[in-house]
Amino acid sequence: MNSAPQPNADQALAYPEPPAHPLWHQHGPRPRPVTADQQRRNRDLLLLELATRPHHPLAA
Repeated sequence: MNSAPQPNADQALAYPEPPAHPLWHQHGPRPRPVTADQQRRNRDLLLLELATRPHHPLAA
């Protein structure tokens, strides 16, 4: 059996955690969903960029 003392999760911290900023709790408007045409265009542009990008010598 381990005789080392176990840390107590209920123990008070040396410095209390500050309260969260009020903006952390605000939820803005939800983004519009991306349409199938936008997804296709984004995918095509990404593939084109990846195909024409010069390969970095250190990249695997």
